[in-house]
Formats: sequence, C-alpha cells, structure tokens
Amino acid sequence: MPRRTKIVATIGPTSDAPAVLRQLVEAGMDVARLGLAHGSLDESIARYHAVRAAAAEAGRPVGVLIDLPGPKVRLASFGEEAVTLATGSEVMLVPGQERSVAGSLGVDYEQLLSDVHPGDILAVGDGSVSLRVESVDGDRALATVTYGGVVQGRPGLHVPSDRLGIHAPTPEDLRKLDAFLELGVDMVALSFVRSAADIRQLGVEPHPRGPLVVAKIETRAAVENLEGIIEASGAIMIARGDLGTELGIEELPHLQKRIIRECIALGRPIITATQMLESMVTAPQPTRAEVSDVANAVFDGSSAVMLSGETAVGIDPVNAVRTMASITERADAEFDYEGWARRIRHVRREAVGSGEARITDAMTAATWRAATESNVSAIICISDSGFTVRAIARFRPEMPIIGFSPNERTVRQLTLSWGTTPVQTGSTVDNLRMMDELVAQARDQGYVRSGELVAALAGAGGHRTAATDVLRLLRVP
Repeated sequence: MPRRTKIVATIGPTSDAPAVLRQLVEAGMDVARLGLAHGSLDESIARYHAVRAAAAEAGRPVGVLIDLPGPKVRLASFGEEAVTLATGSEVMLVPGQERSVAGSLGVDYEQLLSDVHPGDILAVGDGSVSLRVESVDGDRALATVTYGGVVQGRPGLHVPSDRLGIHAPTPEDLRKLDAFLELGVDMVALSFVRSAADIRQLGVEPHPRGPLVVAKIETRAAVENLEGIIEASGAIMIARGDLGTELGIEELPHLQKRIIRECIALGRPIITATQMLESMVTAPQPTRAEVSDVANAVFDGSSAVMLSGETAVGIDPVNAVRTMASITERADAEFDYEGWARRIRHVRREAVGSGEARITDAMTAATWRAATESNVSAIICISDSGFTVRAIARFRPEMPIIGFSPNERTVRQLTLSWGTTPVQTGSTVDNLRMMDELVAQARDQGYVRSGELVAALAGAGGHRTAATDVLRLLRVP
C-alpha cells in the first residue's frame, strides 16, 4: 500500500540548497514549511522560490506552508555556538538585550517584566531547560536554572499564554503575511491562537482564493475554544511543545487524540508536530520511542506529521524525510481501517451551514460506503475548492483518493490531505462527459488501470452550485 499520511518538512539552513530540496521532494516531502520566526523575510522568500523550483523540476505538487511567529517570546541569539545553562546557576533575563550568553539572556519582549512574577516557571526551547523567576527588579529579572541543558540559536521562552500582553496575529505577522500573499502562498499557520477571533484577524480570503489557514493549538485557551477554532480554520496543527508546557506533558497523548478526533469530525486536515524524530537532528537513526510516537500519530488519524529541526538544521534532512516516509508507510499498512469505519459513525457530525455543505456531506458519506462495499480501486474526486476531497478523506478509505481540481492553488493545498494524490485538470467539470474524460486522464497518468472499477464524485452543476451532487461507479475504459 502506498503511503497515505502526508509529511511536512521544515526548510532551513541545511535543507534550502536546490539539490537538497529536490532530494527532499523525491524522498517524500509533501509540504514545505517555512518558519518565519528565524532568519530574515528575504531569506524566507528566497526559500519559497527555491521550493517552487524544486517541485517544478520534480514534476509533482508541493504545498508551501508559512508559519507566522505570533506572540512568541524568544531569547536573543546565542550566536553560532551552543551554550550550556547549568542546573542551579543564576541567569539574568534582560528585555532588549541583543545577545545571550550563559549568565545573561536577552529577551525580545519588552513587556516581559510586567508579565512575569517571582515563582513563575519559564520553559526554554522545547522545555528541556526551565527557569524559576526569583525576582523582578529594574530592567531585568533574576532566575535560577531549575533544569539545565544545552541551548542554541534563538530558542523560545515560554511565558504562560494567559499572562502575555500580546495576541495573535501581531503586526509583524501581518507584515510578513502580506509579502507571501503577493507570492500566492498555499497555507499559513497562525501561532498561539486563543479563539476563532484570532483567525479572523488575519483578514485573508477563504481558500482557495486565499491560503489555507492552519491554526496551531498550543495554548490552554485554544483547547478550551477548540470547536470554534476548528470551524474557523482550514486545518489544525497540534504544536506539542508549548501545549505540553501549558497543560502538562502527561496530558499530551489524550489531547492529541481528542484534537484529531474533533478535526476529523469536521473534515479538517490535522498535523501532528514537535519532536517527532528529534534525535535525527544529530543522529542517523531515530529512537525506538520516536518511531512508536510517529506510528501512534498515524493510528490516531493524523493527516500529516511534521519534521522541524530534523530537516531545518539536522545533519541529514533527506534521511530524516526518507525515514519518516518509511515509518508512516508501514504504519499506514497497519491502520485499522475497519475500526475507523465503525468509529467515524460516532465522531462524524451532521454538516452545518449551507444546504450545499449538507449535500456534500451526505454524498461523501455515500461515496465512502459505495466505494467500500463495491471494492473500487480508487475514488476520483473533482473539486474546485478541495472541500469534497477533504470531506471524503475524513472517512480514511482503504483505496487511494485522486483529487482533481482546475485550481492550481487547490492542488497544492490538497498536498496536506490524507491519502490524496492531487492532480490539476484544465477546466471545471459541468457534465458527465467531462467526468469520463478525467477518469481516462487518471488512467493515462497511471493512477488507475483499464477495466478497474472506480468511484467518481463531482458537482455536475458547474458554477451554478457549490454542492457535490453526482456519484458514479464506472469501469475505467
């Protein structure tokens, strides 16, 4: 069985060369993530163009996801060398200081001293280093390193989100977003979302006219407002680093399952992220625990899994993607498709909103049942916006989903959808003959073979209706 779970790979200094990007695409990268919290805007734009070129050279669609910094508090740069913060040592937290050294940490957040209080525990980076605030005085705070470790670059400094005086999106987020909207970026991730109102503040057009908005769940408020956030978003990312710091790492496995279940119920792609193969930043192989973590993310129903430092700054980003592809493909083969079919009846909700949405909901459910009972070789979905494809993907059918769209941006956005091979077609389908032509195109491109039975799903009303209203079971000519 071909791999169904998608791979998001972060592009950084060790992976942005054209030859490496091409190898990442060939190794299995479906979506390239550009983290805008690091480096300059010009560097990120250059990487965007490099990804587009690599995808064109490889001849396959690759989505580009920009990850806005959000109200993330970061330490000033430690420079090129890693620094050890020893357990029990004292450090100063100095807002506005431009560099960080072992005893004095610059912080890029001017309001820090009004937001933290003595006794607060602040996590550095992924939480492997923590600090306890002892006093706040003048222009700095004194803290004790309660758990030491190695830090490098510009790690985040986690301040409890309900204390922060800044909200997402920040003015800097909007400035960077505008630059990428002009370029036609496919997806945008918003950090430290607290409610659906934060997502609306981005002010982008609905996808696919605008980018697919990915809300990052990493605050207590986001968990409390989860349903509204999912409904307002195009996709969700479980950012397990800050989420574990806010709510406790013992809660993470349960939150992960709950968030994935809620997303699947509403037909939203879901990315599981943070430390998936973290050891591969410096090692050629992952740990056994990491392999189990990735496999369990697949079994939970993740649409995609994400690599961060493994591909951005790791010693061998191509090997990291290749390893992730191997793990997910094996896990996909063991996925409990039959059990998922039973559970989907309980987690699926009746579609809300327009009559067109309710029709599409009913038609995709019928397609899943017909395709399963008829043992078709593929489900061919034809969709301008990608909504139909995402709706059928939530059922996790055993057969491949071929997602045709005349919209180039929709095709790239579908690189995030579980089990979907996105393909661009020339025009909107508005009659049955054009459906037949796309089935023949799928055959000619090697996705199906002559004589096989396929399910074809589309809206035959063209621009007159947004509903998916035609399902056909037919033999491939």
